[in-house]
Amino acid sequence: MPKSSEKLSNLLMTRLEQLIKQQSLHAGMRLPSERDLASKLQVSRASVREALQKLNSSGVIYTLPGGGSFVRERSTPWTVSVIVEPLTKLLADDPEYRLDILEARHTLEAGTAWHAALRASSDDKQRLQYCFEAMSELPPGSDTSLIAQADARFHLMIAEASHNAVLLQTMRGLFGLLHSSVLQSHQQMFASQQVVSQLTEQHWHLLQAILAGDAATARQAAGSHLSFVHKTTQQLDEDYARQQRVIRLPDELQQFTGNGS
Repeated sequence: MPKSSEKLSNLLMTRLEQLIKQQSLHAGMRLPSERDLASKLQVSRASVREALQKLNSSGVIYTLPGGGSFVRERSTPWTVSVIVEPLTKLLADDPEYRLDILEARHTLEAGTAWHAALRASSDDKQRLQYCFEAMSELPPGSDTSLIAQADARFHLMIAEASHNAVLLQTMRGLFGLLHSSVLQSHQQMFASQQVVSQLTEQHWHLLQAILAGDAATARQAAGSHLSFVHKTTQQLDEDYARQQRVIRLPDELQQFTGNGS
């Protein structure tokens, strides 16, 4: 995006927020149409649309396909500090808590996939397609952190496409933990090209269900994907723990395990 366009978009975001306050628009109230806003602000409808998309991503408004834009209930500041910070400490003290994060993701993302399939706009679908392509086109052996970020952003984009303020804010609050969860899982899982292919296929089926507006299939695809991640992570952990136990055996016992030199 050219800097001039981005600057205009940011300026319009500020003016739209001022307009919401000036007209005393509360949560759930509808904003004027794009046409009316463009006329009032003396800018193009495309510029208004871009500013509205940014306000939607920042949680100020939400947009229903064909239904207009509405003021969103603003989230309270305790969401991240009260929920996420204690979990961050638990994860730092004991990495096994990432399995709990995967269970939480299973519950959350089955719902976000369902709602995204029902509510995703054409712009949401384009962004989802872009996120999937950015993730799937990373070459084998790419930096694990980059893969983790691409994966996490794909799932977060699904939450944005759900147009559910609570689900979206919860996923945003857990983004750091989500990244940690994905990173720790993928550090092990992406060592296998077979597993990488399976994950890509699962993401593709999830994407296609959302693009097709098939809520039931989207929810099932999200659940199946995270069940696979959970099961694979547990299996890799068990294999690693078994290897460590063998390494700690006295030399004379290792001879009987077939792992001695």
